[in-house]
Amino acid sequence: MDTDKQPIALCNSADLVDSGLAVPFDVEYQGQTCFAFAIRFEGKAHAYLNRCSHVAMEMDFQPNRFFDESGQYLMCATHGAMYEPSTGQCVGGPCRGGLVKIPVSELGSVVHWHTAHNLKSVHF
Repeated sequence: MDTDKQPIALCNSADLVDSGLAVPFDVEYQGQTCFAFAIRFEGKAHAYLNRCSHVAMEMDFQPNRFFDESGQYLMCATHGAMYEPSTGQCVGGPCRGGLVKIPVSELGSVVHWHTAHNLKSVHF
């Protein structure tokens, strides 16, 4: 079996509410253990590394809260960088490029994230 693009169950679909709380998870990205998060925006699940592109630090201002007050953008609590929830691209504030997107899919009522050559599951 190809070790890239393996689906890994993350959460029930109902756990992700539009512009609501994120579901956190851990990944190995380029050999380092990193925090990641999944959100739902406009009915579709998305996932990203929890790492601002401005300064490589966690973005949530409270546990699992990434959306701004409008529910339209992901916001880094430290410096105010704003990102488009569906693409991770920077739309305002101090940022360089965008967030690292993690491929996700929904099958039945389960959200899965997918491994890649530089993105693996964490083994404790």
